[in-house]
Amino acid sequence: MQTQGDFDLRFEAVRDVFADMFGGHAQGGGALCVMIGGETVVDLWAGMADSSQERPWQSDTLVNLFSCTKLFTAVAALQLVGEGRLRLDEPVARVWPEFAGNGKARITLRQLLCHTAGLPAIRQALPQEALYDWQRMSDALAAEAPWWEPGSRHGYAAITYGWLLGELIRRADGRGPGQAIVARTATPLGLDFHLGLDEREFERVAYLARGKHVALDATAQRLFKALSGDPMSISARAFNNPPSLMNRGNKPEWRRMVQPAANGHGNARALAGLHDGLLRGRLLDDEVLREMCREHASGDDLTLLAGTRFGLGCWLEQADVPGASFCMGPRAFGHPGAGGSLGFADPERELAFGFVTNNLGPYVLMDPRAQTLARQVRECLG
Repeated sequence: MQTQGDFDLRFEAVRDVFADMFGGHAQGGGALCVMIGGETVVDLWAGMADSSQERPWQSDTLVNLFSCTKLFTAVAALQLVGEGRLRLDEPVARVWPEFAGNGKARITLRQLLCHTAGLPAIRQALPQEALYDWQRMSDALAAEAPWWEPGSRHGYAAITYGWLLGELIRRADGRGPGQAIVARTATPLGLDFHLGLDEREFERVAYLARGKHVALDATAQRLFKALSGDPMSISARAFNNPPSLMNRGNKPEWRRMVQPAANGHGNARALAGLHDGLLRGRLLDDEVLREMCREHASGDDLTLLAGTRFGLGCWLEQADVPGASFCMGPRAFGHPGAGGSLGFADPERELAFGFVTNNLGPYVLMDPRAQTLARQVRECLG
C-alpha cells in the first residue's frame, strides 16, 4: 500500500521508515504527524483501515486513541484550575461531596492527576453493562476505598481515571465531560478529536485488530501473568472490572460512550496538534504548564508493574527504563495509548509528535514502532 501525504525533504528517511511499517503485506494501517514550531513537517498515512484489508487508510481516518485521551482530559482539568473552578491541592470532595467516604476525604485533584490517589481499580465485581453507565461507575468510585495511603505510592489508573477526572470536570464546568473536554482542547485548535463519537462519523473509524506473531516484552509478560494469576490484584481489577473493558474497542456502544481515559477518537494530527498547542501556550498558561510537566511520581508502578514517571496527566521521559522513552529530549512529555498510539512534545526542539495505528501491539509502555519513528525524526534533525 502506497504511503500518502506530505513531508519536508529533511524527513525523507522518516517517510521511508513509516512506509516500511505499513507497506507490502503489513496488516492494518496508521498515520504520523510531526510539527516543529507550529509548522507541520511530516503528515503521512498508509495501510488499511478495515478488517478485510480492503478499505485504505484515508487522510481523515479516525482511530481509538486509548490512553492518549488522558492528556486531553488532564488539560481540561488544568484549565479549570487556572480559572479557579478546581484547585490542585484542595480535597476532591469540595466539588464532589459523595467522594469523601471510605478514607478519601483528603484526596486531591493533584493526586488523581498523577496516579497517587490509590484508586486505579474497583474491588466490587461489576457487570459488563456497568461500563456504559456513567452514574454507576462514578458512584462505585465514590464508594471505593483507596488501595494504598493516598500520596504514598503510585499506580496507573488506566480506566478509572476517566470517571474520576470526568466527574470532576462535569461538576466544575457544568457541561457533560465529553462536551467540556472537546470544547476546551480540540475545538480551539481545530483538532479532529471526539469523545462520544457521533454515529455519522463511524464510517471514518479504523477497525482495531491485534498484531499477529508479536512477542511480548518482559514488562508485558509480567503484567499479563498478574492479570491471569490473581483476579483480585490491583492490576487484574484495573483492567478486568467491568469485565468488558479489554475487548470493546470496535463496538458501537464503546464509540458512542464518553470514557475520558480511554476512548477518545482522533488521528495523528490531533495528537501532534494538542502538544503543539501546549508548547505555544494556546491551552495552558506557562505556570500551569510547568506544573503539569514537573515530576510528581516515579518508580515502581503498582498497576503496570513497571517503572513509570508522571507529571500531572502526562508521562515524563524515562531514558533509563526499557520501553519507556519518547526517544527525543530529556524534557519530553506526552502520553502513550494501548496498542501503539503516541503523542508527545519536546520543548527543546519545539516539536510535537503524533502516531496512531489500528494494528495493536501488546506493549505496556511505549510501542517500539512509535519509538522507531521518533528516533528517526531526531536523527533527521541532527
